[in-house]
Amino acid sequence: MGLMLFPDDGDVTSPDVSWSYTGFGMFRDWLARTEGFVLAEMDGFGGDRDWSGVSTMLEPLLNHPDDDGPDLTPAQCAAMLTRLEVILHRHPPAADDPVLRRRIEDVSELVTVLRACVDKNVGLVFG
Repeated sequence: MGLMLFPDDGDVTSPDVSWSYTGFGMFRDWLARTEGFVLAEMDGFGGDRDWSGVSTMLEPLLNHPDDDGPDLTPAQCAAMLTRLEVILHRHPPAADDPVLRRRIEDVSELVTVLRACVDKNVGLVFG
């Protein structure tokens, strides 16, 4: 069982990205650390730190139920796309660390999906 993120465009040929739930959790933990905080300290993830105390364009992704909850809007996708592209360009795609290399591959795949959402002006579905 896993999680798939894809554009809400009704096109089965559109790009998607998928993870196991464990893999998605590790990806979000890494993104949170990249943004300067620890996800496990946040409200809803075992901690009591309020999300209003964190400033990140990735909050719609980081503070979203794994497979439930609302689709992300095209505007949220555009904001996250901008931030993820910065993260992607900050890290070399051929990183020596296999875990970092996997995270960069995840970011790259998510960027492709978000770009499709923005280009088609559709939301991002968590399915």
